[in-house]
Amino acid sequence: MSLWKELWAKAVRRFAMLLLLLGAAAVHAQSPAPPQPAPFKPEEIEALVAPVALYPDSLLSQVLMASTYPLEIVYAARWVKANPKLKGEDAVKAVESQTWDISVKSLVAFPQILEPMSDKLDWTQKLGDAFLAQEKDVLAAVQRLRARADKSGNLKSNEQQKVIVEAAPETGQTIVKIEPANPQVIYVPAYNPTVVYGSWSYPTYPPYYWPPSPAYYPGAALATGFAWGVGLAAAGAIFGNCNWGGGDVNINVDKARNVDRSFDRTKVEGGRWKHDSSHRQGVAYRDNASREKYSRNVSGADARSDFRGRESGAGERNGSGARGDAGNRGTAGDRGGAGAGGGNRATTADRSGSANRAAAADRPNATDRPSAGDRSAGGDRMAATDRSSAANRAGTSDRGGGGGYGGGRDNAFQGVDRGNSAQRSYDRGRASAQASSFNRGGAGGGMSRGGGGGGRGRR
Repeated sequence: MSLWKELWAKAVRRFAMLLLLLGAAAVHAQSPAPPQPAPFKPEEIEALVAPVALYPDSLLSQVLMASTYPLEIVYAARWVKANPKLKGEDAVKAVESQTWDISVKSLVAFPQILEPMSDKLDWTQKLGDAFLAQEKDVLAAVQRLRARADKSGNLKSNEQQKVIVEAAPETGQTIVKIEPANPQVIYVPAYNPTVVYGSWSYPTYPPYYWPPSPAYYPGAALATGFAWGVGLAAAGAIFGNCNWGGGDVNINVDKARNVDRSFDRTKVEGGRWKHDSSHRQGVAYRDNASREKYSRNVSGADARSDFRGRESGAGERNGSGARGDAGNRGTAGDRGGAGAGGGNRATTADRSGSANRAAAADRPNATDRPSAGDRSAGGDRMAATDRSSAANRAGTSDRGGGGGYGGGRDNAFQGVDRGNSAQRSYDRGRASAQASSFNRGGAGGGMSRGGGGGGRGRR
């Protein structure tokens, strides 16, 4: 009889547990979705586009496209720093084999643009988010700022640029176009938004701004609001343009093939640019509408990972093979040492700062792994010294700083760190397999990351 009572008690307990689980699932299903961010306000968009609104139309269009791929901007900026002798169209030809989006490849010809885009990742991602969700609003904000600069007498034709004021054929609205004075030579202006646009009307949203780098604007003077660097023979890097009447950006497929001979025509729809989420590399989209729209461009598990804000596939690699996924894990400010990839991931010793714990080079089987020096080969691979670069940290310089305005901006790569527990489980399994395969018979070896003993070091 006691046996039946015990079995009955177990059955009751299990049934009660099942009811609790079902109740929790029902509560979870009925819980409201997290609130979505409000659309960008017109004045907020003006603050975002203020540093680039006076670029030539073609160059502006490519900056807007590239801003939707912030991690690839980082890779390209690192490549430029590693290859300082390659300039203009020569630099563009040198990166043709890289896996970056064509808009990102084109910007290696313009390091004075690429560098601040990499350093100010919060601005770059916000600009890209606004462009993806509110493309027409972004282009309208550019036109409002250009009209103000023209009215203030600070936007004029000169030896560097040609300013054209005309009515858009589609709408009849007055628009301001900016074209290179010489189509073969591109000048990139640097300017102070609080000067060239006249008095700024939105104190709540001050314009983003960073002073011109002396490396690209030697002896620059902004007394009149503008500084001009050296003209770049980079016409071969230009393939986009702004369709002001239609409120979108266009791509010339034939010119795009000057940048990448294998450019896919299907990436253009009726001449219009289309965002390719396969180049997003796990950087989370700002809102559900963008996630739902663009995750469709990635198939299978990659789409699910991209929708959840994870890296888009373990196979995404930084051109010459260095994985860029560690830069996607954690927000940009969370891990200062997570620079380059699965093999370069910081150990517990790295994260805690303890000098006494074993470093990656001291681990058993170190000879089977590429050294820090090897990882930097090829110019584009992320070296160990790059792990704490601006790309992987959202430091003060990434939050609207750098001598500029716009404090209190959001972190650049929020939401990118989701799914890390699954990745860590995978890595532990891989480490265990390697320990079993290479260290059989070892007294205390294996994949220990913390020094002596046979235990597995904590990650």
